[in-house]
Amino acid sequence: MPDELDFTTLEQFLRRVPAIEASISKGVEDGLWWVKFSIDIDHPLAWRVVQELGHVLNYVSVSDRLPTVFMPVSPPVYMNGGPREYLSWVVASKRPDFEPKTCAEWLGGRLPRPVDDIAAWELDD
Repeated sequence: MPDELDFTTLEQFLRRVPAIEASISKGVEDGLWWVKFSIDIDHPLAWRVVQELGHVLNYVSVSDRLPTVFMPVSPPVYMNGGPREYLSWVVASKRPDFEPKTCAEWLGGRLPRPVDDIAAWELDD
């Protein structure tokens, strides 16, 4: 793993995804990287975005899963408040050699295209 991870490609990609809010934090702990962001839960595609990210990042293939996890994180609700203000989402690597840029490439190849086109995300439910 490089000494300095480049998060630029992943951050730019995530900012294009509908419902993901612009502020993205990032870091590295014990050689593993993570990004944290909020999803506008009032956006009409919010849960579709959660579903798509969960599929690609947690379960894209039964036999060959990505070394990532996508999960919600929150401080204690009883001390703070509800999901509009305090629910965040994390994408975390589980392997040091899986870089943020590679994660962005996987997402770009598997999420609706173009990723910032609302119509590409819509389903006939």
